Amino acid sequence: NVYSEPGRGTTFSLYLPASEKAVADESDDPSAAVIHRGDGTILLVDDEAMVLEVSRELLESLGYRVHTASGGREAVALYEEKGREIDLVILDMIMPGLSGSETFDRLRAIDSRVRIILSSGYSLNGEAKTIMDRGCAGFLQKPFQLAQLSQKVRDVMQKAKREG
Repeated sequence: NVYSEPGRGTTFSLYLPASEKAVADESDDPSAAVIHRGDGTILLVDDEAMVLEVSRELLESLGYRVHTASGGREAVALYEEKGREIDLVILDMIMPGLSGSETFDRLRAIDSRVRIILSSGYSLNGEAKTIMDRGCAGFLQKPFQLAQLSQKVRDVMQKAKREG
């Protein structure tokens, strides 16, 4: 229902049906808040300084060594210099200059076995899906939750170790 009076305002009344279902409790899911620590070196690429700093701190708190790059060109140059010590790249999809897709391609040209997790504030569709289909190791939705970030990084790192 909507009730409105000029000069006085508007009131919206919403009536939702009751449900007999139990309220979902995240504590019922034992994996919901599991934080996985690890080791290794990660190249973190994002054009937003705040995201770069917070994500770096999160990854370091999990035990990883982190190199940061604020764009695609810087990431490619850093990977050319330090690629042998980098175990994983977390790559922002939307960046000015060299896009995430172009950066992905250039990193793969340097090392076809590079492990890359694509990150984006957008959902996994369109260009992100195309990059995933080209061999990206995973996708992380921004903003990151620590448990989600730790799980995805752990999964990709473990898979890389199994594959040698």
